[in-house]
Amino acid sequence: MTFEKILVTGAGGQIGSELVPFLSDVFGKDRVIPSDIRLSTADSRFVKLDVTDRAAVDLVVEKHKVDTVFHLAAILSASGEKNPELAYRVNISGLYNVFESALKNKVGLVMTPSSIGVFGPDTPKENVPIETITRPVTMYGITKLMAEYLGNYYHSRFGLNARGLRFPGLISYKTPPGGGTTDYSVEMIIEAVKGKNYACFLKEDSKLPMMYMPDALDSLLKLAEAEDSRLKHRTDFNITSFSVTPKQLETEIKRYYPSFEVTYHPDFRQAIADSWPGSLDASAAVQEWDFHPNFSLQATTMDMISNLRGKQISQTA
Repeated sequence: MTFEKILVTGAGGQIGSELVPFLSDVFGKDRVIPSDIRLSTADSRFVKLDVTDRAAVDLVVEKHKVDTVFHLAAILSASGEKNPELAYRVNISGLYNVFESALKNKVGLVMTPSSIGVFGPDTPKENVPIETITRPVTMYGITKLMAEYLGNYYHSRFGLNARGLRFPGLISYKTPPGGGTTDYSVEMIIEAVKGKNYACFLKEDSKLPMMYMPDALDSLLKLAEAEDSRLKHRTDFNITSFSVTPKQLETEIKRYYPSFEVTYHPDFRQAIADSWPGSLDASAAVQEWDFHPNFSLQATTMDMISNLRGKQISQTA
């Protein structure tokens, strides 16, 4: 499989803003085309693209002779509940446009990340396999589940090489959270490094699967490069690094900031978190494309704090 011209949609988001430099390091800057509905003044390669505009998607794919798409443009869980119509248009109509343009232009690979948002309150709570009861209760989850089915359909019906994985909550120090239910984890660490306390919007015992961004980026590329003959699944791989509650994260942070305090004030995001499982079975990803995360909770927290401290020092020096 070749990766000559790689289009990244949603390149200004939490994942996209880190995936673009990651792919640029691997394949070279001239092969990566970052796109977003908002232009980035920091990167001259950026292309303005609204994925809900089919003609605009076609124009970008044709003009740049795109052969690979990492489709990250999406409205996340908490933001989607505030504006369900926008979530549907971006997450479903946008994906449909990307798939149709990929077929028209003979794009070799479309990566369509999914999420633990596809699960619902009827899903088992621990060690959840790929094939299970889903029944999501958010617009985000509904659109992501439909995206998984849509990717499988385009593969079986038209032969499109669509692949995807279900991201757990993602933790990163480089980009501000983007409206997800697991954003508390990033916010909590950032506030601790700032010397402030934190008011958490989830209950202290809300256990959810998580992953540090370097593992997420490695996983995307590893699945993209996997031999097609090994894949028994296509768009719904479970991946996870560790499961953690807000209280456990607070305890870990206190190893570095003993006086750090967290208060717990659950809001509407608690109902979303309650509908998701506490741990996932990632064995299919291990067997079919050698998934292997490197960061534990302890390693993630240490690296986050180390980098945020460095960031603060460089900004105030």
